[in-house]
Amino acid sequence: MLPEITDTNPEADKIQVLLIRKASVAKRISRMRSLSQTTIQLSRRALLRPNPKLSERELNLKFVSLHYGKDLANRLCKYMERKSDEKS
Repeated sequence: MLPEITDTNPEADKIQVLLIRKASVAKRISRMRSLSQTTIQLSRRALLRPNPKLSERELNLKFVSLHYGKDLANRLCKYMERKSDEKS
């Protein structure tokens, strides 16, 4: 196993791991979802900083392109256009 590079005090790290292990599955999933949501929000905010005039749709497509690839973003764009046409 490769050694980890961390700035966390080893004793604090042991306590943190112990607390995570003792937490219920529901609590761990809740924390994971919260961390994921925060990460997504921060990523979207970072995309908006240099592009403050992006619409919600453009921001969503840029996010998908960055995190999941241009191919999926293009397919999503076409899907959204079809759905928009169906509503009209």
